[in-house]
Amino acid sequence: MPGHRLDPIDRKILAELQADGRMTNVELAKRVGISAPPCLRRVRTLEDAGYIRGYHADVDSRALGFEVQVFAMVGLVSQAEADLSAFEERCRDWPLVRECHMLNGEVDFILKCVAPDLSTFQTFLTEDLTSAPNVASVKTSLVIRGAKDTPGVPFEVLEERLSRDA
Repeated sequence: MPGHRLDPIDRKILAELQADGRMTNVELAKRVGISAPPCLRRVRTLEDAGYIRGYHADVDSRALGFEVQVFAMVGLVSQAEADLSAFEERCRDWPLVRECHMLNGEVDFILKCVAPDLSTFQTFLTEDLTSAPNVASVKTSLVIRGAKDTPGVPFEVLEERLSRDA
């Protein structure tokens, strides 16, 4: 983000909060080696600068009854910016769509969807997604199992690169 350059303490704060966003400011300050008041100021600055976008609980979708996870690859008729933006806005309104990413290549978008059962997903697919304006094609892949789901960024890779560049 412009106007704020991250120093090693900022990166430590981000890494710690990424691993556990619920820790107290006192615990965070202890882990990064500074006192609590400057730690809180740094966290607020990181939030204001947009490095921290929010705090979320990592919920277990299957335990909550969302047994189906599907990736949908969507091709659009038109890739004009207005049409791309309209599709992205529509995705934000669909509760079953949890992630939406525009891609380069054969597919225009990939959507990560969750549903309580196949019937619910099929209804969304046929009544909402495939019938949406500008949608030319949809290919879906049902997730059998997940092997890795790690949010955030690998700070250890960033630190290694920064130490080489120093």
